[in-house]
Amino acid sequence: MKHNYIYLGIISVVFTVLTTVFLTFPRSTFSELEKRELATFPDFSWEKLKSGKFTAEVSTWFSDSEPFRDRFMAMSMMFGKALKLNIGGDESVSFHAADTAIKSEGENDGMPDATEANDTAYKYKNKVTANENAKIAHAGIVVVGNPPTARALMAYGGGAEGGTAYANAANQYKEKFGNSVNIYCMVIPTAIEYYCPEKVKKATKPQSLTISNIMSKLAPGVKQVNIHRTLGEHAAEDIYLRTDHHWAPLGGYYAAKKFAEVAGVPFRDLRSYRREVVHRFVGSMYSYSKDIAIKQSPEDFVYHIPTGVEYNTTYIVYNINKNYQVTGERNPVKGQYFVKFKDGSGGAYCTFMGGDSKITQVRTSTKNGRRLIILKDSFGNAIPGYLFFSFEEIHIIDNRYFTKNMVKYVNDNKITDILFANNIFSAYSSKICNKYTHFLSQ
Repeated sequence: MKHNYIYLGIISVVFTVLTTVFLTFPRSTFSELEKRELATFPDFSWEKLKSGKFTAEVSTWFSDSEPFRDRFMAMSMMFGKALKLNIGGDESVSFHAADTAIKSEGENDGMPDATEANDTAYKYKNKVTANENAKIAHAGIVVVGNPPTARALMAYGGGAEGGTAYANAANQYKEKFGNSVNIYCMVIPTAIEYYCPEKVKKATKPQSLTISNIMSKLAPGVKQVNIHRTLGEHAAEDIYLRTDHHWAPLGGYYAAKKFAEVAGVPFRDLRSYRREVVHRFVGSMYSYSKDIAIKQSPEDFVYHIPTGVEYNTTYIVYNINKNYQVTGERNPVKGQYFVKFKDGSGGAYCTFMGGDSKITQVRTSTKNGRRLIILKDSFGNAIPGYLFFSFEEIHIIDNRYFTKNMVKYVNDNKITDILFANNIFSAYSSKICNKYTHFLSQ
């Protein structure tokens, strides 16, 4: 009987504490773990009350915006992990289904098959970030190792015949612009291509076959920038982020160097850059995998600011509605290319230009008459900062947010070079590739 009283006392204390927290502490408005705005208290109307919609929305708000939401979820993950028997040692591997909850307009309702891996932009503290959910077929997300050096990897489900539409888009640009503009094609592999343990190789497919297929389909006038081997030679370095689905800026450096070689423009090594670090970075893969091992494995986000070259940046920022559709654009405005994030910020990949929903124009003191457009997804954001010594102007255009006519834009800005620089999921997506061809006639 005594034990029953003790048990009831403990339960009562826990219940009282939780009730106090839920009723009196400020409610959460944004979940960094889930990378989304939480539900807000609904607007009242008699019609909504009569239909029952109002009470349902209040219930959703109450459960979705509980105080300290992320902390409670992290504690839940920790308890769940503690209850599991870890028999894998430092090479332990866990699998997580891809997150389909965050979707943009026009996406499939369920998991995509291997032929359609679309980007999804989401909000990070009220602004569109450089992150997109390159969703995965088959196994989902693979988490390798244990804290403090766990790594999350996105499985790749594409086949050896994929990516033809990407090559065709580059070919159409070459046909349209002829010899007046150099066209280049780059496909950026993702981390699993280099860091997947042998024992789980069946969870993903080789990206080299898809990349080889794309390169083989390019017209003779399109210049190949094949960085697959280049990155492989530097895989022992920090060229990919462990806690984010993007590559690290250092990967962008080696890709830019390879591109400069193909383009025949000058290039400076890292001695011409100032090293900057955002400490305790935990990126998107914590949200996607919901694995506490990623939260417990923060890393340094290292980027490089060029010195010894002058540059100024102009932004044409797009207005985006709640479905991430462009509704208008603002007047050009000067701004910083590199945005400083504080230690511990999960948005550090937005260091470059602050995000994607804009056209970025960088004018440098490198007066060689070469003017470059980079057609990219968010992986491409890590490349331009290493090319300020290489081009007189660099124009950076995201495949999701360009509303102008490409032919007119190229002519008006006297563009000499166009680089397609997209991660392999984007290169595999016919939907994204069709956007690039649509730019020529929109």
